[in-house]
Amino acid sequence: MSISPLSIPDLSDVDVEEAKQVLRAAVREHRTQRPKRKLAELAEVWVPTVLDFVGERELVACYVSTKKEPSTERILCALHDAGKRILLPKLGPGLSRAWGYFEPGTELVNMAPGRPPEPAGEAFDNSILSAVDAMIIPALAISRSGERLGQGGGWYDRALKQTNQQAAVGAMIFPEEFLDVPIPQDDMDVRVPYVIFPTEVLATDAAGKTFPLIR
Repeated sequence: MSISPLSIPDLSDVDVEEAKQVLRAAVREHRTQRPKRKLAELAEVWVPTVLDFVGERELVACYVSTKKEPSTERILCALHDAGKRILLPKLGPGLSRAWGYFEPGTELVNMAPGRPPEPAGEAFDNSILSAVDAMIIPALAISRSGERLGQGGGWYDRALKQTNQQAAVGAMIFPEEFLDVPIPQDDMDVRVPYVIFPTEVLATDAAGKTFPLIR
């Protein structure tokens, strides 16, 4: 089954929030074209690419993928096997945005409808991200300038504001989701310095002097 090119809607006459919603819908619809078999193949290919991106860095924030997202299931195990400590998003007290440590062999739990599974242990607020050496985040699309299109909850925009500037931050996306056109942004949005494709990592314009080059 071939996958058609991602068609970018005309966003010139809509406001920022509506433009984001239109673009999200286009990317989500495009992702439905990729069959489970292909997703599984790419999940394996992504593992060494992410390990190379992380390199010698020790504390890694990552995410638990859902359905049509780039899969992190194998990546989480590979990072653990490489001796990394791994933080995953979880809900804290009062449904606050928090993080917990991933322990292979320990079952992830569903804490709220529509949310990915998460660690069952202690919850740490976003301030723990100041100690993170590398951060692997989800995205629906990234522009050449590093503008990120997320799912709309603001979780990672808040998190990225807490990440120290020496951390390597990369978004896992499919190659066709790396856009030549600007992605509408508001004051909450944070640019991303790297995109992580299945077989390579590319720097966006946001890498510049603000973020370290990958070693």
